[in-house]
Amino acid sequence: MELNKLHGLIPGSILAILPNAFARYQINTNLRTAHFLAQVGHESGNFAVKTENMYYSTPQRIVAVWPSRFSMNGSAGKKNANDYIKNPAKLAEAVYGGRMGNDQPGDGFRYRGGGFLQLTGKEAYVGYAKYLGKDTGTTADLLRSDDNYALDCALWEYVLNKGLNSIADTGSSDNVITIITKRVNGGTIGLADRISNFHKYYDALNNPA
Repeated sequence: MELNKLHGLIPGSILAILPNAFARYQINTNLRTAHFLAQVGHESGNFAVKTENMYYSTPQRIVAVWPSRFSMNGSAGKKNANDYIKNPAKLAEAVYGGRMGNDQPGDGFRYRGGGFLQLTGKEAYVGYAKYLGKDTGTTADLLRSDDNYALDCALWEYVLNKGLNSIADTGSSDNVITIITKRVNGGTIGLADRISNFHKYYDALNNPA
């Protein structure tokens, strides 16, 4: 596996830290590498985003992202999206509060997506903090500010929590990418981009040049 073949596709600062990180989590084949990067590349905007942006300026976008939770007028027992525009903390609490271990006021925003794979929810943050041997607050700050922790957290979630290396080993078909996407995303949001990412990385890694 020659990660230098990904030069130009992944920021150089990230490419430099991949080898050691991948070695810790057995990302050691072209298939495993391409599948992981396809997911993380989408979730992080090609490693540019380490914190979930909960600022939405239009109700239409809120409804598009969370159609089961919001509507334009609060119909069908859903929340009115107009009440949550330009209010990240309120929106995060409406989306994440009361689940995923978020049991205190403000937890929804406090434990919104972080790291390159958007670790979400107090339960997940506590789990990763225990893995690191650090307190939860420090861990949250690190994975949102430090590329090394943002990457390590993504690998921890992908490999250890979700067990996706074994699924990646089953092949390069769109069906395999879809299965992994559902495990990562909970649905198929951004599937076309994830598929495109996979083939971009996989083709580059397999290029004999």
